[in-house]
Amino acid sequence: MQQMILDVDTGIDDALALMVAVRHPDVNLRAVTCVAGNASLEQVVRNTLTVLDAAGAGDIAVAAGASRPLLADASHAAHVHGSDGLGDLALPLSTRAVVPMHAVELLRREILASPTPVTLVPLAPMTNIALLVRMYPEVLVNIERIVFMGGSASVGNATAVAEFNTWHDPEAAEIVLTSGVPITMYGLDVFYAVTIPPEDIIRLTATSEPGAQLVGRLLQHIVSVKGGEVRVSGEGHGDIGDAGAVCAAIDPDGLSTVNLPVRISLGDPLTRGQTVVDHRTAGHEQHGAGDLLFRRIDVALGIDGARYAKFFLDTITA
Repeated sequence: MQQMILDVDTGIDDALALMVAVRHPDVNLRAVTCVAGNASLEQVVRNTLTVLDAAGAGDIAVAAGASRPLLADASHAAHVHGSDGLGDLALPLSTRAVVPMHAVELLRREILASPTPVTLVPLAPMTNIALLVRMYPEVLVNIERIVFMGGSASVGNATAVAEFNTWHDPEAAEIVLTSGVPITMYGLDVFYAVTIPPEDIIRLTATSEPGAQLVGRLLQHIVSVKGGEVRVSGEGHGDIGDAGAVCAAIDPDGLSTVNLPVRISLGDPLTRGQTVVDHRTAGHEQHGAGDLLFRRIDVALGIDGARYAKFFLDTITA
C-alpha cells in the first residue's frame, strides 16, 4: 500500500484531490497538512476538515502550518474558489480537530514513522515543505518522491509566466526543488487536461452519497467560474485540477514526463515564480550547460486525460 501525505491549501480542486486520496484502496493517507494559498490558513483548515467528513475519512491527522509565504505576503484566490474556498456552498462545519502541533512537526513524525518511503504530494505553495527540508533534512531519506502540483513549462496563470503555487512562494519552491529528493512537476501543461463529462457531473450531483455529491457540486462551480454551465446536451466539462496530481502519484503510467533542468525565478518582478525549464537537448546546451542552479526533475508534458478521468470517477464512486 502506498504511504501518502498531502499538503493542501484546500480550495475546490484540493478538495477533489483529498477525495481521491481518502477513497483509493491502495493509498494509506497518513496525514494532511495545511498552508495558506487559495484561502487563508484558518479557512484552509476548516475546508480540509469539512471535506474529510464528506469523504467518509477515518481518523486522519490534520495540522495547520504556515500562514504566509517565507518572504512575501499571502495572496488568496477567492475569484476562483469563492470567498470560503469551496465555492460558497455553505457546507456544514466539521467537528474534527487538528492535531496540537505545527504541520512541519506532523510531517516529520509521519515520514519517519512510515514503514516504507512516503509519497509526498504538495498541492499548494510549498512553504511547509521548504520549512521541513530546512529544519529536518533527516526525513528526506524516507521520501520516495515528491509529486507537486505547480509550475509550468509554458505559460502561467498568476502571471504571464508563473503558475500560482510557485508564484505565491517561489523561495519555498526553489528550496524543495534543490532538496535532492526525486521530484515530478505536475504543472499547467497537463493541469486542465483531465475533465469530467457533464453527464457524470449531473449524476454525481444527483446522488445521495455525501462525498460524490460534493464532488459534483464542486465540478459545477469549476464550470461556472469559466462562464459555462453543465447541461445534459453535453456542455460543461469540469477539469479536476489538483486531483490529477494525486491520480498520477498513484498511477504514474498515465503521465508522460521528461527529465529536464528546472529552476525558479526569484529576482525579476516580471518573471518571479516562473519555473524556468531548459528544453534544450543534451549536447546543444551552450551557456548554462551543467549550471548547478538548475536541478533535473521529471516534468509532466503529456497526460492520458481519459485514463485519469475514469480513474477519478471510479475512485470517487467505488
